[in-house]
Amino acid sequence: MKKEMLINVLQPEESRIAIVEDGVLEELYVERNNQDNFVGNIYKGRVVNLEPSIQAAFVDFGVGRNGFLHVSDVEHQYFKHLLDGEEEGESRGRGRGNGNGNRRSTRDKPPIQDIFQRGSEVLVQVIKEGIGTKGPTLSTYISIPGRYLVLMPGLQRVGVSRKINDEEARRTLKASLNELRPPPGLGFIIRTAGLDRTRQDLQRDLNYLTRLWRTIVRRIDKNPAPDDIYEESDMITRTIRDIYTGEIDAVWIDEESAFQRAQEFMKIVMPRHVERVKLYEGREPLFHQYNIEEEISRIQNRHVPLPGGGSIVIDQTEALVAIDVNSGNFRVDDNAEETSYQVNLRAAEEICRQIRLRDLGGVIVNDFIDMREERHRRGVEQALRDAIARDRARSKVLRISPFGLIEMTRQRIRPSLRRSIYEDCPCCAGTGQVKTAESMAIDVMRMLMTSCNVENVSRVVVDIHEKVANYLNNRKRREITRLEETASVSISINARTDVGPEHLTLSCTDATGSTVRIPKAVGSKS
Repeated sequence: MKKEMLINVLQPEESRIAIVEDGVLEELYVERNNQDNFVGNIYKGRVVNLEPSIQAAFVDFGVGRNGFLHVSDVEHQYFKHLLDGEEEGESRGRGRGNGNGNRRSTRDKPPIQDIFQRGSEVLVQVIKEGIGTKGPTLSTYISIPGRYLVLMPGLQRVGVSRKINDEEARRTLKASLNELRPPPGLGFIIRTAGLDRTRQDLQRDLNYLTRLWRTIVRRIDKNPAPDDIYEESDMITRTIRDIYTGEIDAVWIDEESAFQRAQEFMKIVMPRHVERVKLYEGREPLFHQYNIEEEISRIQNRHVPLPGGGSIVIDQTEALVAIDVNSGNFRVDDNAEETSYQVNLRAAEEICRQIRLRDLGGVIVNDFIDMREERHRRGVEQALRDAIARDRARSKVLRISPFGLIEMTRQRIRPSLRRSIYEDCPCCAGTGQVKTAESMAIDVMRMLMTSCNVENVSRVVVDIHEKVANYLNNRKRREITRLEETASVSISINARTDVGPEHLTLSCTDATGSTVRIPKAVGSKS
């Protein structure tokens, strides 16, 4: 299988990185340079408000929006002085072998109003971007990723990534890292990229992270809150650091300076793979060369066809994402059960691919085609779990329900691709539907009846879309004429093509041309 990483940074406003496997787009990362990206950054902040009812603090960390810090994300060092000897001992005993009971939960933690006061200084890291009106989510559990290790100052022990399941490999890695004698008081986790790496590679990463932490500590001591203490690397460096593996045959970059930065970074972390970073110099744009530009343009389509027949339909709501599986014209030997099973297997793989490409998060409900046989139901469950296992975001998949639904959750770190590059339609306000010309005409007639009966009104001017105007002139002309004669009012209808289907403004004047206010204000929706 040929696997390549394509980095498109020719447009200064946007950076795009695609992972392509045998010509198929498997992962896509898009970042706009005008959009703030705080995830991974570390700040020295100040508590500005406490909300005991939700056990949270709001922290000013210097970016203009206060961050949300829940008590479950408060590290042990901030409240250990509040625990007496017995509670401290119990907390240590219930810890996961880390020596300080430093767990991300509300258990064994004092109320947040006892831990912090307004004005308290706190070291925080952004773990999730603000979405909509919500501010960024913060944590005091600091983690700084390297290529093979993650520095976690509050952990105070050596660990191995949970994604490495082989117990023998876990023991070997842990022993190797302990032999390097990491600095006391700091914690380190070996990433999946550290599997099968040499001791020299791990030592290089350990030294880099240790030097970086010393620099951060100096800034913490020196700078007053709120202040920016540490910023994550640019998108290209982050992606190569976190995603690049030996399975990737080439990294193509279409801009000279970005190519040089990537080469320099690769020389530091993976010197043996520097030759895989290549500058794309073709005349045709990089993404067009690999025939994925058209696929990217279809990413937000609601309807996604499946190979061989069938489709899935993806609908995003405020609370969850709903995905429906349809068999379409796909058939297997006129066997309904086998047809459903085969379509569901194809759908499970495509669902996970679409989730990665669209960067969907939160609660996701998958409505698969009903299957009678238990082995088929378990098979679809396993196919979904196997397909989602390659996703870097944390996820949890539940068992299939009697209604054929599989509920799952996926970690949401930043707004989805849809929220990043699209905005709600000003005509339909994001609903996807607008009133028909007939419905708008009925609304206009009701407003005309109200306006014509207002004292001193001698002229009414209506501004509406051309289709609504045509409907009124062709279907409602007799009623409008009767209204003019009865109320002794002149009614003018202005047809416009440069407004939305629901645009409607109505103005009333008296005999002198002065504006007359009507009892109920009429707004404009366009």
